[in-house]
Amino acid sequence: MDDQNRNLILATALSFLVILVWFLLFPPEERAPNPEPTVPAEQSLDAEGIASLPPRVGASAEAPAATPEAAPPEAERLPIETPSLSGSISLRGGRIDDLSLTRYRTEVDPDAPNVRLLSPVGGDGAYYALYGWAPTGDLPLEEVPGPNTEWQVESGEALAVGQPVALRWESPAGLIFRRIIEVDEDYLFTVEQTVENPTDSAIRMAPYGIVARHGEPDDQSGFFIIHEGAIRMADGQLEETDYGDIPELDIVERERARAEVVPVQENGWIGFTDHYWMTALIPTPGQPFTAVMKYADGADIYQTEARLPTVTVEPGQTSSSTQHLFAGAKEWETIRAYENERGFVNFLDSIDWGWFFFLTKPIFAALHWLNGLIGNMGVAIILLTFCIKAILFPLAYKSYVSMARMKELQPKMEALKERAGDDRQKLQQEMMQLYKSEKVNPASGCLPLLLQIPIFFSLYKVIFVTIELRHAPFVGWIRDLSAPDPSSIFNLFGLLPWAAPEPGSFLALIFIGLLPILLGISMWLQQKLNPSPTDPTQAMVFAWMPWVFMFMLGGFASGLVIYWIANNTITFVQQYVIMRSHGHKPDVFGNIRRSFARNKTAPEKK
Repeated sequence: MDDQNRNLILATALSFLVILVWFLLFPPEERAPNPEPTVPAEQSLDAEGIASLPPRVGASAEAPAATPEAAPPEAERLPIETPSLSGSISLRGGRIDDLSLTRYRTEVDPDAPNVRLLSPVGGDGAYYALYGWAPTGDLPLEEVPGPNTEWQVESGEALAVGQPVALRWESPAGLIFRRIIEVDEDYLFTVEQTVENPTDSAIRMAPYGIVARHGEPDDQSGFFIIHEGAIRMADGQLEETDYGDIPELDIVERERARAEVVPVQENGWIGFTDHYWMTALIPTPGQPFTAVMKYADGADIYQTEARLPTVTVEPGQTSSSTQHLFAGAKEWETIRAYENERGFVNFLDSIDWGWFFFLTKPIFAALHWLNGLIGNMGVAIILLTFCIKAILFPLAYKSYVSMARMKELQPKMEALKERAGDDRQKLQQEMMQLYKSEKVNPASGCLPLLLQIPIFFSLYKVIFVTIELRHAPFVGWIRDLSAPDPSSIFNLFGLLPWAAPEPGSFLALIFIGLLPILLGISMWLQQKLNPSPTDPTQAMVFAWMPWVFMFMLGGFASGLVIYWIANNTITFVQQYVIMRSHGHKPDVFGNIRRSFARNKTAPEKK
């Protein structure tokens, strides 16, 4: 078998063997429908050294009412109006519970609705942020604001960039609580809580922040390559917990709730991450706190908390606490700015870079830079592919030279086989001696191909997880590089008057689009640089391989298929040039004709 053909089979087989193994070992989870929320018993989770949250602050503070008549009256709201966000703050509890991302839509259609991130209690998929104070000692529960406290607006008519709002509430004993909320032009809220003690006694309480989610989100990708669920950074240690694993937490268990309590000494954050969006609590850098991940049994409510240390407020004194809330899109440039300028340690790791983070991070940085230079992410992928192939070219050149030397040694190797006969040990020893004397390493031809496997997976990860490719157009019919090619053989790529099969359906796997077909053709032409193997089995494998992969990859993201097409095309040119430089002129068209002739005569030989 030709060495170049053998190495091509090896590289391709290894690449897709890993993909298939991943699919077998980590299939997408099938999520059961969320049960109807029920109201569990009141719960109290007291973390050692940190004040416990009152029962009405727990995950089960509110649940959807059984009937419309039992629903509480609608609370007053303050609008949120920024270049990136729209929504409102509920004065009941001072919750940030109504938030849409104005720069992102649910579909490519420009008339599609904006992506909605946060939703209030009472509807499907309630998802909100809540702040407050937990009393300690003898301080009664009614002396601190809870999730149902009706706040009054002290200043501000709408929350906007440079226009904070201030809320005020006074307890029965006269404690005065204020909450000042600010927002920047992107996705960062700053929440300052203050408590003024006009009484004659000292009080002790602890500030906290909560992000609660009622049930799992319906729009999860369900794909193992991306993490969706709770995420926590604690003093440099990243922890990702899937929704399905949160109910299994048993580190702390009280009153039908399970929680994982982790002390953070200096820097950290905690929240929930989706494919492209995230909501995270971020205490002021340098502020110790306790990160809590919790699930309420029976209510199907997931909750993350940032509990700050207890403070003592002397008579006539005021105490304040500041936290941040990130609620928005996981944009690389925005998150990197928060990490560098705000001091949010390792905040860029909120993007799921995967196992090969040492490759995915620089690959995306290069892709982002090229896209900013060109203004087209598809063209940026092609140029990035060219750059990667240029960097690996010295190794590729060495590989092809090694394969050429191996081909030159073929007659000597055949002679050694004849002399050794059935003595395999003698043959192996003489072969190794031949390699040593001729200064040939048979493994060097495979090394560059093996190095491309982690690069392939890294680029696949980048294209799949980063929001910059979501709804990014390329040319013509390719309007979303994160989605499969929408064209289809089924309607002759739009020439026939009926729609293409729905993406993900069985018909879509058969009636593939134009990009997968181009991928198959590029693989097929790359094979034709060398004659087909003389062995019938090997020839059959080669004949089917491009077309099998063409259908296998038809449902992959368009951006990744563009990378494969560019990679195959550049590899074809590289091999052609190197082979010509070593005195071998590839007969591509002749190999194509001979392969067709062999296919025609194959039935007659039978």
